Amino acid sequence: MRILHFSDLHIGVENYGRTDPDTGLSSRLADFLATLDEVVEFALDNAVDIVLFAGDAYKSRDPSQTHQREFAKRIARLSQAGVPSFLLLGNHDLPHIASRATALDIFHTLSVPGVTIGARLDTYVVQTRSGPLQVIALPWIRRSDFLAREDTRNLTIDQINEQLQERVTGLLARQTQALDPTIPAVLIAHVTVSSARTSSEQSMLLGRDPVFMPSTVAQASLDYAALGHIHKHQVLSQYPHVAYSGSLERIDFGEENDDKGFCLIDLDTSRPQGQRLTDFTFHHVKARPFLTIEVKVAADEDPTEEALKAIASRHVAGSIVRVKITMPQEVEARLREDEVRNALASAQFVTPILRDVQREHRTR
Repeated sequence: MRILHFSDLHIGVENYGRTDPDTGLSSRLADFLATLDEVVEFALDNAVDIVLFAGDAYKSRDPSQTHQREFAKRIARLSQAGVPSFLLLGNHDLPHIASRATALDIFHTLSVPGVTIGARLDTYVVQTRSGPLQVIALPWIRRSDFLAREDTRNLTIDQINEQLQERVTGLLARQTQALDPTIPAVLIAHVTVSSARTSSEQSMLLGRDPVFMPSTVAQASLDYAALGHIHKHQVLSQYPHVAYSGSLERIDFGEENDDKGFCLIDLDTSRPQGQRLTDFTFHHVKARPFLTIEVKVAADEDPTEEALKAIASRHVAGSIVRVKITMPQEVEARLREDEVRNALASAQFVTPILRDVQREHRTR
């Protein structure tokens, strides 16, 4: 059985973009959809049995109709090809009020074939071309559900998080104990695990996260744990395999050096419970590159010439670029920004040039 795992799409992030004159849409929307297209094409071309999406389809809890349409187009392609997809609710997919519809409810409403929505902590059995798969879903947990209870009414946020972590850990343990050992089983969760390394997703958070221990998700009866919420791809455990796929596109310069892509998992369904994983690989997508060019100028140097030399030594074509020039006060007037920007003409987007001017300190 072949499983594709990706996460944190965040359609709707438009920073460092410009409006496309032909479509009227942000150039960044095209970037995000292009990487999603890579995922769909790979799934269709490489005999993937099921696609697991670990949450955060959109940037906003109330995505625009255009964003919903573009995401639905890609999921519909999988559905039409007979590839089931499991879509988990992340924190960006949930409305402020529990009674309102989530960003993914439309798939249930329209009864799209082969699409399962992980809206609650439960075990789902999904039929694939290679047989059934048990999927334990752990969507983003609403803290507001706990605030309304009498036993948490006077607790601090940290105390509520501790109780939330204990309860969720107990509920997950019961789900794993109830698994059918003859059927492959995976966990899909939108959570923060304490051992995870973060990039820049702190700017994307909608509140203080509850943090779970690695042992909560690394259950021995699982064949794989597919995680979302952290944008940096990483493997937290190999027995069983626990991995964040990371986001498909870079959100900002905090993710400049992060690898972007998706995970591919092969399971041998004839093996015993918890020992079915035979192969795990990470596949890169062509995410938009971010590039920081730092220029340090001495007192006897021309800042423009030094900046041009630094730009010429880097691959700026098609990149989102920022230039930071550190220079002494006496040469600042010699910086010709128009020439620097002309040298960056092949870049996709250029941020305002950052000047770090070292000024003399005078004692009065």
